[in-house]
Amino acid sequence: MRGERSFLGVHLALVLAALVVSVAAALPAQQAGLAWGGDAEGGAPFVEADPADPSRVRGFDVEVADLIARALGRRARFVQVQWSSIDQSVERGDFAIGLSGVEDTPARRAEHSVTIPYYEFREVLAVRPADSATYRDLAALRGRRVATLGATIAYQLLLKARDSAGVIPVSYDDDVHPYADLAAGRVDAVLLDHIIAQRALRRTGGFVIEGRPVATGHYVGVLARRDSVLRDSVDTALRAAMRDGTLESIFRRWNVWDEGEGAFFKRAVGSGPAAIPPATTRELVAYLPSLLRAAGITAVISVLSMALAILAALALATGRVYGPAWLRLATTVYVEIVRGTPVLLQLFVIYYGLASVVRLPAFLAAILGLGLNYAAYEAEIYRGALQAVAPIQLEAARTLGFSEWQILRLVRGPQAFRFALAPMTNDFVALLKDSSLVSVITVIELTKQTAIYATNVGSWVVPGALCAAVYLAMSLPLARLARRLERRWGPA
Repeated sequence: MRGERSFLGVHLALVLAALVVSVAAALPAQQAGLAWGGDAEGGAPFVEADPADPSRVRGFDVEVADLIARALGRRARFVQVQWSSIDQSVERGDFAIGLSGVEDTPARRAEHSVTIPYYEFREVLAVRPADSATYRDLAALRGRRVATLGATIAYQLLLKARDSAGVIPVSYDDDVHPYADLAAGRVDAVLLDHIIAQRALRRTGGFVIEGRPVATGHYVGVLARRDSVLRDSVDTALRAAMRDGTLESIFRRWNVWDEGEGAFFKRAVGSGPAAIPPATTRELVAYLPSLLRAAGITAVISVLSMALAILAALALATGRVYGPAWLRLATTVYVEIVRGTPVLLQLFVIYYGLASVVRLPAFLAAILGLGLNYAAYEAEIYRGALQAVAPIQLEAARTLGFSEWQILRLVRGPQAFRFALAPMTNDFVALLKDSSLVSVITVIELTKQTAIYATNVGSWVVPGALCAAVYLAMSLPLARLARRLERRWGPA
C-alpha cells in the first residue's frame, strides 16, 4: 500500500507539474506585450504623465504605440527612458520600439531599423514680437544667439548656419528653457519643431512664431537593427492607420493636424521610407573640431573655476580658523549648505533662479557655480591642513615675538600647503570631470558635445572612446605633475 501511495503521489505531482508548465506557456501568448520606450519628461502632446493618474502616460505617441500594439495582437507597455538614450536603449533590448518625437536622420537609419515616417513637422523660428520683422530667417540672425535642443535636426541646421551665416547656436537639454530665455532676452531666437513652439506659445507666450518654416522633418519609430521583421509589421500597421483615418483622428485629438499633414499622408501611404542619404565618414570626421573646441571650453572652465575655488576657500578657511565667533558661524553655514546640496541645483539657481536679479552669461554662471561649490570642499581641506601644523611650533613662534600674520605666512602657511597639496590636485581632477554638469545651463563642453555627436551618428562607441581619450589626455599629465609636486614639496 505504501508503495502504491508513493506511485500515486509521484504521478499526481507529474500531472500538476505538466499543468503548471502548460499554463505558463499559454500565458505569454495570451498576455504578450509590446514594450515601447519614450520620455514622459518631454510632455504633451508627445508623452506626458496623465494628471488624473500620474502612473499612466498619455499623448499622441502613446496612442500611436497603442494602435501598433493592437495591430500586432499585443498590449502596449510603456518604458520610461531619457529621450537622448532611446537609440541606445532599444539596441540593448530594453524595449521593442522607441516613440517619443524621434526624428528621422541619416545616422539613425544607418544604425537601427527605422519605421516609415508617421508625422511631418516643420522647423520654425520663434522670436520676440519686436524682432518679428527683422529676424525672418537664419540668414538675418548673423552674430545672434539661436537656441534649440541638442542632438536634433534643428541643432544640425544651426551648426550649418553657424558656418554659412554666422549664427551662434545655443544648445539646451530641454525644450522649456529655450523659450523662457528668449522671453528673458538671453537668446535672440529659438529653432524647434512647430509642435514644440506652439505648445510653448500657449504656455508662456512672450514670442511669435515666424510663418515660413526653415526646414521639414519626420517623426519615426526606431527599433533595434536585428528587428527588421518587426519593423516591417509596424510599417504595415502605420500605413493602414493612415489609410483608414486612425492616425488622423489621433492627431486631431491632440490638435497637431493640419492640411500639410494630409498631403504628407497621401505621399507616405504609397511610398517607402523617406529617401535620406546615409551618414558618411566625412560627416563623422567633421565632428572632431567641435570636440576639440569643447575640450578647450572644459579646460578653461575647470582652470578658472578652480582658481575661484582656491581664492574663496582661503578666505573661508581663514575665517573658520582665525575669525570671531560670528564669522566662524557664517563660514560654517556656507560650507555645510553648499556641501549638502547638489551642484546641479546650485547651477540652476545661479543661472535661472537669479535671472530676475542679474542675468549672468552661461559661461560665467558655470564658473561661479563650480567655483563656489568646490570652494566649500577646498575650505575644509585648508582648515584641516592649518590645524595639522603642530601647536608647539606655533607657540614657539609666538615666544619669538612673531605676529599671527607672520606665523601664518612663515610657519603655518607653508606647512599647511604641503599637507593640502595632494587633496587639492585630486579635487582639480574631480572638477575637470564635474564640468560636464554645466551643459544644463547651455554651455557645450566636452561631454555634451560627445552626447550630441553620439546621438547623431547613432552609436556611443567611437564618440565615447574619443571623449575618454581627451579626458585622459587632460587629467593624466595633471596627475603626473601633482605627484612631482608632492615629491618636491609634500611633507617628509
